[in-house]
Amino acid sequence: MAHAKICGINDPAAFDAAVTAGASHVGFVFFPPSPRFVTPAVAASLSVRHPGGPPRVGLFVNPTEAEIAAALAALPLDVLQIYASADAVRAMRARFGVKVWQTVGVAAPDDLPADASGIDGLLIEAKAPPGATRPGGNARPFDWSVLAGWRAPAPWVLAGGLTPENVAAAVRMTGAETVDVSSGVERAPGVKDPALIRAFIAAARGNQNGIARRA
Repeated sequence: MAHAKICGINDPAAFDAAVTAGASHVGFVFFPPSPRFVTPAVAASLSVRHPGGPPRVGLFVNPTEAEIAAALAALPLDVLQIYASADAVRAMRARFGVKVWQTVGVAAPDDLPADASGIDGLLIEAKAPPGATRPGGNARPFDWSVLAGWRAPAPWVLAGGLTPENVAAAVRMTGAETVDVSSGVERAPGVKDPALIRAFIAAARGNQNGIARRA
């Protein structure tokens, strides 16, 4: 059983459901092509609904320093989840002093990172399909068996195609201690369903290790 991060939150009902159901992290997507995109101002208005609570994670794709600075000026973020090279992710950590997770797309064992020096965590998901307009959030699982024998170089999160129905099996098969969901708790692209959020968290809960609540 695992901690559960709810990503792509963009409305009050979803934010409230994630917090009250016990999400380990809540995520805001700062990438305009995503149907889950929010501006820093919108994310800030949601975040203040529950002061304290789970860590806030900001998702960025090959961001500039200005983009991250604008988000941090609007609201405190506990973690920057970044789609970029490891060197770029480390540079953002050094620049802003905020913990960073690198998102890594996986299709085969060779895609799994062996080193994560200077990075606080890894988010492992399926590689984006050819022609995809965004690098993640495509509701695609990958072959979890590729994780067999992998010695993770940092705390890590399992993502990609997870749902309330399959998350328990994913945790059992991979040993993931933290799982991430976005489209798997939506009733339409970008529209979170509070009942599905609660069901996902209930199905995932259990193991208290991994990237803990204040990681």
